[in-house]
Amino acid sequence: MVSSEYERRIAGRFATFDQDGNGYIDREDFGAAAKALLAEFGTPARSDRGQALYAGAEAFWQGMAGIADRDGDQRITRDEFVHGAVKRLRDNPDRFAEIARPFLHAALDIADADGDGRATVEDTVRGLRALGATEETARAAAAALDADADGKVGEAEIVPAFARYFTVPE
Repeated sequence: MVSSEYERRIAGRFATFDQDGNGYIDREDFGAAAKALLAEFGTPARSDRGQALYAGAEAFWQGMAGIADRDGDQRITRDEFVHGAVKRLRDNPDRFAEIARPFLHAALDIADADGDGRATVEDTVRGLRALGATEETARAAAAALDADADGKVGEAEIVPAFARYFTVPE
């Protein structure tokens, strides 16, 4: 049962990972996220960047499963997700950042049209939309990520923000 405000917020973030809406997070959800990003940016799955994204998605899944899949069934229920966040991540967002980093790095590489290691705010919006965010949420998040207002978002901005979103109450 979700009791604290922190637990309610984390439970609400569960849907971000449950890409197919079937009530649990599994490897297929991470693969679906990768596939959606590749489709949005027209990147072939068999390209080096496509393979790096799928490898990052697998690493992210393995890390999440290691933290939250208490019964070892290769599926993370909402309760397991909340429990894992409360018990293992709440006070250590850096752990979550390290689990997410390979996927986020590869996703940023796909959205980075000019190869400078950073995506434009507009391409960040596209990526967030591909992952299921609403237009309004994606625009607000991308604008917030561009802390220096240079029109670009890099890994140094994305990784810690992503970790905070999923591990620290707002």
